[in-house]
Amino acid sequence: MRIHFIAIGGAAMHNLALAVASKAGYVVTGSDDEIFDPALTHLRDAGLLPAETGWHPERITPDIDAIILGMHAREDNPELVRARELGIKIYSFPEYLYEQTKDKIRIVVGGSHGKTTTTSMILYVLNRLGIEADYMVGAQIEGFERMVRLSDTAKYAVFEGDEYLTSPLDLRSKFLWYHPHVAILTGIAWDHINVFPTFPEYVDTFRKFVHSIEPAGSFIYYQGDENLRMLADEITKSQGHEITNISVIPYKEYNGNVPMQVFGRHNMQNLQAAMLACHCIGVAPDDFYREIASFTGASNRLEKICETTDSVAYKDFAHSPSKLKATVNAVRERYPDKKLVACMELHTFSSLMADFLPQYKDCMAEADVAYVYFNPKVIEHKRLTPITAEEVRDAFGTKNVEVFTESEALQRRLQSLDYHNTALLMMSSGTFDGIDVKEFAAQLLSA
Repeated sequence: MRIHFIAIGGAAMHNLALAVASKAGYVVTGSDDEIFDPALTHLRDAGLLPAETGWHPERITPDIDAIILGMHAREDNPELVRARELGIKIYSFPEYLYEQTKDKIRIVVGGSHGKTTTTSMILYVLNRLGIEADYMVGAQIEGFERMVRLSDTAKYAVFEGDEYLTSPLDLRSKFLWYHPHVAILTGIAWDHINVFPTFPEYVDTFRKFVHSIEPAGSFIYYQGDENLRMLADEITKSQGHEITNISVIPYKEYNGNVPMQVFGRHNMQNLQAAMLACHCIGVAPDDFYREIASFTGASNRLEKICETTDSVAYKDFAHSPSKLKATVNAVRERYPDKKLVACMELHTFSSLMADFLPQYKDCMAEADVAYVYFNPKVIEHKRLTPITAEEVRDAFGTKNVEVFTESEALQRRLQSLDYHNTALLMMSSGTFDGIDVKEFAAQLLSA
């Protein structure tokens, strides 16, 4: 089988390419107009790095068996146009994952927050128990070589279910492809305003996900979320064929006595969801709790990056309001006697849209010092309406918030602080425009 990846440089796409290339009898090629680390190094080490960047339609030939199309490509991509002319089968990323696992028992974790951590917890425990599983997860996990695995031998497949768009040719949510036997929803908090301009539209894509559960499957949902309770009630009352005999399983949060490496109420909720999913495929709760006790978290998800005798630093992927508030509150609860310095970057489409900014109200209220950064050039690049530092500060709504639009100015302000007895929290889905967060935090705490 010869498979060609259009937009191979994405985090998920390059990991899928590595997974496919590792299967016997598969030849993988790819293209992209920009490839950065870690994808660049991973692809180079595997011999999959394109010889040159850019799109090369002359390389799309009839001997290619399938195209896997990444979200980074546009509908008028020259390679995509050529593939369609030749009638080559075109898969989206989630469609291909489903195709490769359609005969397996699929566990899918969805929700506006906690997807990566909950998926990681499930995979970590299954791995520790010697239970083989294929998977796709949005972060690196201890004990796992890659973020995607596909095999001919695993009975189970565990997927992080993203509600964002499938591909330029398919504007449905990615997770609608997976048809889980065990589905988790961790919570619904409005995100991706560029795709779901109203909250009811956003909720509706999760409704469709619930209706995509396989007959006789299980729906595990966080009981504290009123929208999830509504969806659970709808399923319970529905007699539709597609949701016949669905087990509806509510959960709150774990409050047991086993010592855990992870902390925060949101992580205890994630942990309970992961336990219930594992229990659905035969893992005893006692076995789950024994193994999860050594789980230190997924990469970039409340990850400890530096510690001194009296100070500590974490980095986190938090960028949406619900994630941001949960992470700040978790660190506040963990270190009630330390000064909490919280720094976050507005980087995603939703976070940089003026209409969405009010969702951030009070999200950093628990921090002693709160810095918010955004780059006006990113807004210009995303072709969004400009926002001002004053608008951002007013949207967050608390006096502790200071807003920066230059990375160097933010760095100088962070360097001016005294980090004695401090918890530093750096949160972004970007890099604060080129900061090596781990190295920078170490410098701050050791100064």
